[in-house]
Amino acid sequence: MAYQQYQAYQNNSVNTASPGELTLMLYNGCLKFIKQAKKAIESQNYQSKNEMIQKTQDIIRELMVTLDQDAPIAKEIMPLYDFAYHALTQANIKNDLEQLEQAREIIENFRDTWKEVIKQERIRQHGQGVNS
Repeated sequence: MAYQQYQAYQNNSVNTASPGELTLMLYNGCLKFIKQAKKAIESQNYQSKNEMIQKTQDIIRELMVTLDQDAPIAKEIMPLYDFAYHALTQANIKNDLEQLEQAREIIENFRDTWKEVIKQERIRQHGQGVNS
């Protein structure tokens, strides 16, 4: 029963999230899967490691596909997504924690930056609402 309530909450969270919040959820998902992949490598559970890295790569591919190519920042973001994706591939092939860590750092930086963007946007919107 509690699990069903949690699932309903999760579905509602996704369905009511703004595009910015959805992007933040994707970054957080990447970091969660990278953490699980690290634990799997350390415990030599290679099947789980493969699954977690593939889930992370799926999210990064989604972020790449949905990136607005006309935005000036896209030319800076895309190579970093590409690098993270490649690092994950190497981590998966070689069970390489260093490559996994490089991908984690990139995604974490994106996540932290995105959190700040959302925060600033909320402040901007709230400020406009007060002045209107």
